[in-house]
Amino acid sequence: MQKTQFDLNGEFVEINQLLKLVGLCDSGGAGKQIVASGEVKVDGKQELRKTAKIRAGQRVTLGDVQITVVGGN
Repeated sequence: MQKTQFDLNGEFVEINQLLKLVGLCDSGGAGKQIVASGEVKVDGKQELRKTAKIRAGQRVTLGDVQITVVGGN
C-alpha cells in the first residue's frame, strides 16, 4: 500500500478537493465522481458524501493509496 501524508491548513478539507490536492485526480469534479463511485473509504468506512469534511487525524483510502491527514489549526 502506498502511503502519503497531507498537511492540512485550516480546520478541514473537502474529500473531493483532497483527492485533487494529492494528485489522485485532475479536478474537484473528478474527485466527486470517484467518491460517488463508492471507491473511497474514510477511517475504513465507505464514504459517499462528495464534499465530506476531512479533518486532521483521519485516513482516506482509495485503492492501494492511503492518505493520512495531519496538522490543522
